[in-house]
Amino acid sequence: MPTPTLISIIDDDDSLCAAVTGLLRSCGHEARSFNSAEAFLAWEDARTSDCVITDIHMPGMDGIELKNLLATQNWQVPVILITARSDALVEARARASGAVCLLKKPFQADELIGCIDKALTRG
Repeated sequence: MPTPTLISIIDDDDSLCAAVTGLLRSCGHEARSFNSAEAFLAWEDARTSDCVITDIHMPGMDGIELKNLLATQNWQVPVILITARSDALVEARARASGAVCLLKKPFQADELIGCIDKALTRG
């Protein structure tokens, strides 16, 4: 039996983390959630993530800063950015970061699954 894909979810909204974690587990993935980028980076197994889903707007390091940090540290992990805000500048920064997808909250489960499939086939 193949090892489940590990997807890390980073969002300061606990209810969103719980919902996405449940969805991913129901699809056969292993999911781990974190309430900040700093908590994710402090996790000793962070580099084992096959995909990262992160909110853009969080206290401390934001999702775009996290994506850029991962790139500068040569982490070859695909990143999906999510946001509740509709702002042309943020969208431009998100797209320039090289993220696989940018999803606007509230998003549909099938939209997220499509982004995850795209992210995992890219790697």
